[in-house]
Amino acid sequence: MLFNTFDFGFFLVVVYTLYWTIGIKNRKSQNTLLLLASYVFYGLWDWRFLILLLLSSLVDFIAGKKIYNASAKLTQRLWLFFSVFWNLGILILFKYFGFFINSFNSLFEITSTGYTFWNVAIPVGLSFYTFQTLSYTLDVYRKRIKPTQSWIDFFGFVSFFPQLVAGPIERAGKLIPQFTAPRSFNLQKTKQGLRQILWGLFKKVLVADKLGLAVNLIFDTPQEYGAITLLYGGVLFAFQLYCDFSGYTDIAIGTAKLFGFNLSKNFKTPYLAKTISEFWQRWHITLTRWFTDYVYIPLVRQTKEKVIYTRYIALLITMVLVGLWHGANWTFVAFGLVNGFAMVLERISLKGKQFTIGTLFKKSPRLISTIYVFSIFTVSSIFFRSENIQEAFFILKRIFTLTPDTHLSTLIGFKKLSYLFIMLIAEIATQKWDFPLQYIETKFPRFIRWILYYILIILLIRYAETQEPFIYFQF
Repeated sequence: MLFNTFDFGFFLVVVYTLYWTIGIKNRKSQNTLLLLASYVFYGLWDWRFLILLLLSSLVDFIAGKKIYNASAKLTQRLWLFFSVFWNLGILILFKYFGFFINSFNSLFEITSTGYTFWNVAIPVGLSFYTFQTLSYTLDVYRKRIKPTQSWIDFFGFVSFFPQLVAGPIERAGKLIPQFTAPRSFNLQKTKQGLRQILWGLFKKVLVADKLGLAVNLIFDTPQEYGAITLLYGGVLFAFQLYCDFSGYTDIAIGTAKLFGFNLSKNFKTPYLAKTISEFWQRWHITLTRWFTDYVYIPLVRQTKEKVIYTRYIALLITMVLVGLWHGANWTFVAFGLVNGFAMVLERISLKGKQFTIGTLFKKSPRLISTIYVFSIFTVSSIFFRSENIQEAFFILKRIFTLTPDTHLSTLIGFKKLSYLFIMLIAEIATQKWDFPLQYIETKFPRFIRWILYYILIILLIRYAETQEPFIYFQF
């Protein structure tokens, strides 16, 4: 069930009505309803994968309690190992096993094996909910949180439908207390949630999906285009990726607000960052924090912290894993490496002084640093979007060798690009706010706001392209 469909709109209205009809004095009943609604929402994709979601929830619910109650360190570690083995095992089995086998076969030029049958569907949102539930047992083991005693609250935390399939990746310490605390109906919060949903739909339907028409045309047949068009396609995809994913996040956060929940901010005008390191503090923020806390920091602590080169290696390993998290393809490894190498270079001191390349860009004019960040991410996005590593290098070769091109003017019209310009101007002008329509609420009279809302709704209905799934649903 896609967020950008009337089916989801109907589903949301029904669940919302039942939820607040139950009343604030029946918190347990509300949580039960949310849990059932989340399972219906997920089960409509494929009910078989719902069993996997239930098992993951059960494993970590039990593991968290066992870790907390165990007095022996060895017992705690065994239960933690069981949780990690289950979560990463499921992730590897469904998402990476075929990739590893095929890579092994290619490396050693093996033409046939008994594993050629391995071609399974990847459960939607697997990477997201696996990381979310795994962080729970890790935080219990580290004594950052206490395990919850209510299985309904925990299962709801894992499967909360607004953010189940594409984040934000929430921590138990933030989301579970919202399940246990009493919630009261807040009309203002409901209005704010609806506005954020509307803005997210605008970014997804009128910007990302329209850019996707040109992006698909270019990347489906890159051999037909020259340097300008291929570079143009890379730029458009960088914007499409942002509008698609941040649009989903706005819808998720807005939907959660309807039920009295606050989800984490996942984007903060990332293309205005002055370095790639800062970019990743603004892009997919919850994923960056997850890898920082559970991968990068432990790697650094396991080495000599004062040896700067070990930090570079830890950073590269972390970014490779960030790339692989997105998908089982060498293109995603390259995506992580491009960003990782840029982040390492930004940390290298110049001539032994406490002055780095990153510092240089931070002190440079905004235009220069923005061009630098956007260029690096656009190059990495070409790897992200390409079908395979050979295609990515083919596209980059044609770009950097300035292959002649004559197709640019026929790809996308100004009218479709105008939605992108409106979105960029609105988000840059209101970057201190959570989303542009929140700013409008405080600055414009009601009749002007409602005119704007109706215009957006009419545009969404009138000019929407064929309903497209969100890009990050595949991860």
